[in-house]
Amino acid sequence: MTSPDAPTRVRLDLAYDGTDFTGWARQPGLRTVQGVLEEALATLFGRSGVEPPRLTVAGRTDVGVHAIGQVAHLDLAPEQLAGLERRPRGRGAGAAGIPSLARRLNGIVGQAADVQILRASAAPPGFDARFSAVWRRYEYRIADAEALRDPRARGYTLWHPASLKLGAMDAAARSLLGLHDFAAYCRPREGSTTIRTLQEFGWRREEDGVLVAHVRADAFCHSMVRSLVGACVAAGEGRYAPARVAGIRDEAQRTSEFIVMPARGLTLVEVGYPPDAELAARAEQTRAKRGLPDRAPID
Repeated sequence: MTSPDAPTRVRLDLAYDGTDFTGWARQPGLRTVQGVLEEALATLFGRSGVEPPRLTVAGRTDVGVHAIGQVAHLDLAPEQLAGLERRPRGRGAGAAGIPSLARRLNGIVGQAADVQILRASAAPPGFDARFSAVWRRYEYRIADAEALRDPRARGYTLWHPASLKLGAMDAAARSLLGLHDFAAYCRPREGSTTIRTLQEFGWRREEDGVLVAHVRADAFCHSMVRSLVGACVAAGEGRYAPARVAGIRDEAQRTSEFIVMPARGLTLVEVGYPPDAELAARAEQTRAKRGLPDRAPID
C-alpha cells in the first residue's frame, strides 16, 4: 500500500523552440529549458512549504535543438498535489488536479512562450522519463538548392547552398543501422559509452523539396545525430561514396571528412516507452552498467 506521504509522479509532454535556449540542462546565468520550467514550478508551488519539484528529462537536448515530443517527469509532495486539486478561479480556469498543471505552467511562462507543456498526466507505476525510454526519434530538415526556402521555417530548417542527392544520402544512412560503436560520430564525454543501437535512419524529400532525415536509436551520445547528418550530406554532395560513412564508423576515430551540422535543423520528435507493466524493469535495465558506463541520452 502506498504511504499517504509518498510523492506522486507526474509525466509532462512538452515542446520548445530551442533557438534562444542554451540547451535543456539548468546552467547558472544561462537561459535553459529546464531552468525556465523549474522557475515556473517554484512560482506555482512557492507557498506549499516544501522544496519545488525538479525535472528529469528523456533526452538532454543540446544548444539550439528543438523538441515537439520531449518527455519529463517530476514528483509532487502531498501538499503540492493538494494545491492542484483546488479549482482555480477566473475565466478559462478549466479543471483542477494533475491535468491542470500543463495550463498553470503555460500561464506562468506565457501562452506564446518558446516552451509549452502539451500534457500533464499521472505517471504509471515504475515510470522514469529517462531510464524507462526504449528509443528516441529525431528529425533533421535541410532545404538545399532544389527546395523551397520558406522564411517561416528558417528557425528549424537548415538552408544548404548546393543540390544534394537524395539516393546517396539515404543509402549512406541505411548502411549505419544496427548495434555499433559510434565513437567516430560522437563528441567524447568521460564516463560515457559510445555504443548505440541505431534502429532507423533514412531520408525523404517532401513536396516542397525539403530533405528530412528520420533517426531513431535507443539513445544518442553528444552531437551524434548532427554528425550522422553531416556524414550523409557529404555523401549527398558527392565528396565520397555512400559506403564511406560505415567505414568511418568502423574506424572509430573522429575525422575531418564531414562537418557536424548546425543544431537549427534538429528536432526531438518522439520518445518511446514499453507497456506500463514493463516500465520499472526497463528503468532498472537501463541503469545497470552491464560492464559499460552510463548511456546518457543527449544530442
